[in-house]
Amino acid sequence: MQALLFDLDGVLYEADCVIDGAVETLQWCERRKIPHLFVTNTSSKPRSALVERLDAMGLSVSAEHIFAPPVAAREYLSECDATPLALFVREATRQDFAGLEILGDAAEEGAGSVVVGDIGDAWNFATLNRAFRLLMAQPRPVLIALGMSRYAEGDDGLVLDVAPFIKALEHAADCEAVVMGKPAHDFFEAAVRKLGISPAKVAMIGDDIRADVGGAQTVGLTGILVRTGKFRPIDLEGDISPEAVLDSVADLPEWWESQAET
Repeated sequence: MQALLFDLDGVLYEADCVIDGAVETLQWCERRKIPHLFVTNTSSKPRSALVERLDAMGLSVSAEHIFAPPVAAREYLSECDATPLALFVREATRQDFAGLEILGDAAEEGAGSVVVGDIGDAWNFATLNRAFRLLMAQPRPVLIALGMSRYAEGDDGLVLDVAPFIKALEHAADCEAVVMGKPAHDFFEAAVRKLGISPAKVAMIGDDIRADVGGAQTVGLTGILVRTGKFRPIDLEGDISPEAVLDSVADLPEWWESQAET
């Protein structure tokens, strides 16, 4: 192994609490000068807010090391003619799309792309139906998913993430979303390209058996599952087999050193 991809929520912290050993693991990674990125499906906050939140918890992470769906989507939209954007994202996340043409929030036609992220309790029938109408208008826009996580760990338990709403829109509008986030093959490939290291030499550590481990394995990365965050014992009974299962990110340095010895 030569490089690492870290998930954030559920791996380095849960709610507003840093997972024991996470700070020390990041310090170890910096001391060893191991190339790394933080890949997250978080679309409810802009990258700047993620950095501020992590800093407040004592986790020193720079913005350029965070690879999130809005960042990937911005790069994609800059390369193709898919404007104006119909944004279904939280207000703070809009700053990641500053400078691009944005459709009015009441419009039901005229979009070049429909960008859908995690908007939490803002989902209702009218909002979902507006996204559907935009997708059905001619010419048909592109549906862009900011991640495809099925659920997340909320303050009071599991909560639906963006994937269920994307699946509903794909089915109703008979279209297929361009996914900017885990477990999409292209998302992991883009992250690895940023590292400039062969996928076979990169390990992904996460708490989601499908989005983190399964997605990483599709591009040849080593998938490491931690028993924190959204991990459930039943995760180990499915069709995805992690190369390693750790109690937490605190065990990563020991696992890494063991690989160097084999």
